[in-house]
Amino acid sequence: MNADIKESFEKTRIAGSIAASALDEVSKIIKPGISTDKIDSICYEFINDHGAYSAPLFYRGFPKSSCTSVNHVVCHGIPSDKILKEGDILNVDVTAYKNGWHGDTSRMFEVGKISVKAKKLIKTTYESMMKGIKILKENVQLGDIGSAIQEHVEANGCSVVQDFCGHGIGQAFHKEPNVLHYGKKGTGDKIKAGMIFTIEPMINLGNYETKVLNDGWTAVTKDKSLSAQFEHTVGITKDGYEIFTQSKKFS
Repeated sequence: MNADIKESFEKTRIAGSIAASALDEVSKIIKPGISTDKIDSICYEFINDHGAYSAPLFYRGFPKSSCTSVNHVVCHGIPSDKILKEGDILNVDVTAYKNGWHGDTSRMFEVGKISVKAKKLIKTTYESMMKGIKILKENVQLGDIGSAIQEHVEANGCSVVQDFCGHGIGQAFHKEPNVLHYGKKGTGDKIKAGMIFTIEPMINLGNYETKVLNDGWTAVTKDKSLSAQFEHTVGITKDGYEIFTQSKKFS
């Protein structure tokens, strides 16, 4: 591994660890009766206390430090005084920016006792992300990643959101390549050692179609079906990958 790649991996590892630990911190307080604003403030304080900055805050005008997406919200939910209730499912998406590098991750949380369907959706979503990650190594094609995710999701009766995708990340928050979570094997650019990007499938119980609300950020399922998402920041090596946002408490 050359010096530039080694440095980029080391710095992303630090930022990614802070982001993952922020989600561990949030997991301690998520229960019915908590507001998504409270979750956001904990994310902000934790990341700040670890010498990093919450990258979403003011990014393209986004008003908060994290995204909190509840039930049929697909992504980019804005934290508010909204109170979580028994049976809700919640995605919290955080990005820590430290020493000029980003670590981006999101995780699903159950609020109290949730439905069997919601549990299956969350399980399928996590499994699909890991299926996309586990094939990673130099010269794998981007379409192979999307195909691995889509096959698993559709085999479990769910659908893959097509309006949002994973992305290159590093000193910039979002850059090439775009990493689609659907596709055909043997298509797309080949990934190279040293690349860093996110894999973050958004999976719906119903149809894959989404729409963005009038706030310009909040994306929801058109049919109001539940949606789930997991996200890791990963780096490509010659013969595999490294997950930079792996929690020590959540595998």
